[in-house]
Amino acid sequence: MVNENRGNTIRPIHDWIFEHISDAVLFINKEGRIVASNNPAHSLLRLSTNKTLITDYLNLESLTPSNGKEIMVRTQAKPKKMILFRSMQIGDHVCMILREGGLQANKEAVFYSLNNILNGPYEGVVMHDGAQILDCDQAFASLAGYQREDLLGTSILDLIHTNDHQKMIKSIQSTTNKSYTVRGIKKDGSIIYVEIVPETLDIEEGQLRIAIIRNITERVENEKQIEFMAYYDELTDLPNRNYFQKVLNDEIKASTLSEKKIAVHFIDLDDFKHINDTLGYQFGDQLLKSFASRLKQFLFEDIFVARMMGDEFLILQRNVESEQNATEFAEELLRNFKQPLTVNGYEIYTSTSIGISLFPTLGETASELMKQANIALNFIKKENKNDYLVFQKSFTEGFKERLTLETELHKALKSKDFVLHFQPQINIKNNEIIGFEALCRWNHPDRGIVPPNEFIPLAEKTGLIVELGDWVIREACKQNKLWQDLGLPKVKVSVNLSAKQFLQRDLITNIGKILEDTGLEPEYLEIEITESMAMANEKFIIETLNGFKELGVNVALDDFGTGYSSLKYLSQFPLSKLKIDRLFIQEKTEQNIAIVKTIIHLSHSLNLKVIAEGVECEEDLKFLNQENCDEVQGYYFSKPVPNTEVEKLFSAQKA
Repeated sequence: MVNENRGNTIRPIHDWIFEHISDAVLFINKEGRIVASNNPAHSLLRLSTNKTLITDYLNLESLTPSNGKEIMVRTQAKPKKMILFRSMQIGDHVCMILREGGLQANKEAVFYSLNNILNGPYEGVVMHDGAQILDCDQAFASLAGYQREDLLGTSILDLIHTNDHQKMIKSIQSTTNKSYTVRGIKKDGSIIYVEIVPETLDIEEGQLRIAIIRNITERVENEKQIEFMAYYDELTDLPNRNYFQKVLNDEIKASTLSEKKIAVHFIDLDDFKHINDTLGYQFGDQLLKSFASRLKQFLFEDIFVARMMGDEFLILQRNVESEQNATEFAEELLRNFKQPLTVNGYEIYTSTSIGISLFPTLGETASELMKQANIALNFIKKENKNDYLVFQKSFTEGFKERLTLETELHKALKSKDFVLHFQPQINIKNNEIIGFEALCRWNHPDRGIVPPNEFIPLAEKTGLIVELGDWVIREACKQNKLWQDLGLPKVKVSVNLSAKQFLQRDLITNIGKILEDTGLEPEYLEIEITESMAMANEKFIIETLNGFKELGVNVALDDFGTGYSSLKYLSQFPLSKLKIDRLFIQEKTEQNIAIVKTIIHLSHSLNLKVIAEGVECEEDLKFLNQENCDEVQGYYFSKPVPNTEVEKLFSAQKA
């Protein structure tokens, strides 16, 4: 810059000091013309001989001296940058001392004001006016894949994903400095996640923003991985149960307002356990992935698919107009899965079962709908696989009652609330009592006598039948010995064994111990087993039956003719008696009459006695007598009676 006058009348400092001072210094006359400038001022403003007015370089509204107060202004040349200056009146001239007003001038102050926000390292700093970048450090430029010079004067929105533009514009226009997260776009097009911590700078013409930038890509990806683990199934990449329940809850809220219906389909892969056990778990996993891929073909606007667990999957069907819409979709699923699944190059034919629940017709909450669909699925798998079933409220009727009954059954075993009733067994030739069948009854404190068909299946299901069965055997033996000690005729007592009891490894030892404890001779105890029990696990059954024979306990085969009878087993098993089921006696069809005759003849041929139960009239008795049946029992003679009435039965027999 050529000075108008190098003399001290223009600049009241020594020439050498003026030329060698590190600060940029300008002298301006009343018209705003630069009359003197040193080298730092020349470098800072890039002064030119063609432009001599200070307003050619700085965006000044006034030349009024600042009297030592530092002011920040923009440069006129592009890319624009910020300049800090102090000015004072010296004679007829204004002296201006200038310095960089960009990041270098403001970093320390900004960091100090953001001290409570900054809890970790930052990757860069940028200064911008609106969306225009005024300055940035090289760390910020490198984060985006650029050189610092490439970014000056450009729009910061060019570095932000278009979907996040509004978020950033809203922050720029805001009067508050609240941190926020956006997706950044690097020069190579890759996406990073950054946290922006803004700070506002007040300048003469308005406000600027300085933003601290943090690269949080790793943190966001970790959070996404955690979210995936929380809401997605790793094997199939489908949403998991948690995600399904969340979406279902949202849909229920939306459907409540719109009065639309929803269907939940609970889907199970038939015979998957058998496939796992036969071909291995790795093959099973591949099959599940193939199954899930097939389900993904149904991902339309109104369909949401998730994996429950194992081989169970869930489908949410939106905008259902009627139950028919849900069943038609289920039928489409079943048809689709008739086509084989490809697993490791093999075609695997399988089938599915589907349980369906509807909102709001059947259930009103997510958990209720999922539970109902699962109940319907369990029903269809028991009755007929490869089919669908819509939940009905009748499926759960009595469930609470059964649950209460189960709890009370546990208590009854502890408090011994059971009693035995005895039904006499009669020698058909002389009408004498030759034994009693011991039948368990539950003496409920509130309900009175509970029939066995209500609690025996429950005891079987819960495993309580073993403990209950042991009590029945012991009580029956003890009661029979007591009758004998009272002088009543010595007869056998017959006790039914459940399948779980019969399969106990120490059964023979336990019964031997009961006989020893009660003092009852083994010949006066008869064990009844069902035909279905006898046909399972042949080797073990024969060993157990031989154990009874060695013990001296008789064994009768109950319900003969109702299962898969095998003459081979009858010839091998050490039995003492066959028992004809009441069905053949009470339903006197031509076929049943023929079966009864055959069983009696077969028993005698094998040197076995035969007893018929369910005898309720004289006609039954005459028929069985005519066919040479050995023993009978039924209501024609007596219903099951408490132990206190057994003596009366013997007295009536004598009379």
